[in-house]
Amino acid sequence: MVPRYSRPDMTAIWEAEARFRIWFEIEAHATEALADLGVVPKKAADALWAWWATNPAIDVAAIDAIEAVTKHDVIAFLTWVAEQVGDEARFMHQGMTSSDVLDTCLAVQLAKASDLLIADIDALLVVLERRAREHKLTPTIGRSHGIHAEPVTFGLKLAQAHAEFARNRARLVAARADVATCAISGAVGTFANIDPRVEEHVAAKLGLSVEPVSTQVIPRDRHAMFFATLGVIASSIERLAIEIRHLQRTEVLEAEEYFSPGQKGSSAMPHKRNPVLTENLTGLARMVRGYVTPALENVALWHERDISHSSVERYIGPDATITLDFALARLTGVMDKLVVYPARMEKNLNKMGGLVHSQRVLLALTQAGVSREDSYRLVQRNAMKVWESDGELSLLELLKADSEVTAALSPAEIEDKFDLEYHLKHVDTIFARVFG
Repeated sequence: MVPRYSRPDMTAIWEAEARFRIWFEIEAHATEALADLGVVPKKAADALWAWWATNPAIDVAAIDAIEAVTKHDVIAFLTWVAEQVGDEARFMHQGMTSSDVLDTCLAVQLAKASDLLIADIDALLVVLERRAREHKLTPTIGRSHGIHAEPVTFGLKLAQAHAEFARNRARLVAARADVATCAISGAVGTFANIDPRVEEHVAAKLGLSVEPVSTQVIPRDRHAMFFATLGVIASSIERLAIEIRHLQRTEVLEAEEYFSPGQKGSSAMPHKRNPVLTENLTGLARMVRGYVTPALENVALWHERDISHSSVERYIGPDATITLDFALARLTGVMDKLVVYPARMEKNLNKMGGLVHSQRVLLALTQAGVSREDSYRLVQRNAMKVWESDGELSLLELLKADSEVTAALSPAEIEDKFDLEYHLKHVDTIFARVFG
């Protein structure tokens, strides 16, 4: 993974030494269970744990050197452990196959990665709620198709993001449970040479559930759903990042990323303050989503097992989780320090001469007995004059001067439809739904 977009806790999960330590624990727990069943001597398991208790360093280079000869990573690891432990190590891997080690290890790694990602989302949710409550009643313009629509509040924008990431958290919790399964079932998954109780023992020790039917590998639909979930979370990151990028445009400038002392925006133009962090998040989201398709294609393996999925997962396991971990942390930082400009929001809200209140007048006319078609025509013809004047004209004044409109509504009734507070009356209801 690119160090620029990596954080140490997540990166550590995928380091070679960490992987080999998980492999050892799988083998040692399995040997322990076999000893309890009387299949191997108890002293074999004791020897493994005794060596482990010395907290030995894993010589990754030595294992790699053995693999260069054997062309098989699990055999290279077992050979190296046997050199350290001695004769009792011959009882390791009894009745097991390489996928038992590899798939169970991957399950442990993905579960650990999930725990960090869930914590990342929790941190983001805290910030989003705080900023949403801060701007609960800060009026701003809502846009559809990028065009002014009707008033909302900036707090509602952030409450929406909070609700979305709360859903993502639930999805990730479910995906973690789905992918955290253990398979110690031997060649083609029949348990012919190893008791299913060994699998149950290893699963319990590693905090995993038992895979009901593993063929010789854990079915990759589980992994596909996991990486698809990461892709959805990445898309939510991009959605919020794009919102900030749009709001930071010079013509809008309702909010912007924090610009720290000494920061430079351009090598050529000293005035520049660019949304570089959220642009970066858009790019990182593309990368995480890019790992979803290979995960989906991994589902279709030949018969009980092939290894076409293996090379894919060596990429996407570390890269997707490391990238998403970094992106979530970066987004949390952006939202924590986001600079918000309520006065600019108010200015933009009022920019188009009151057009944002057109629907209320339309509805009032229909309730006063005017057909919907005529009501729409009356409001639109005045609204277009305001639009074409770039907001220099006032919709309120034009409507009050339109005899067809005043035949149905009094000036006071028209003015009543231009009350901004009307649009905010259900903010508390929405906040209660989101935050409880």
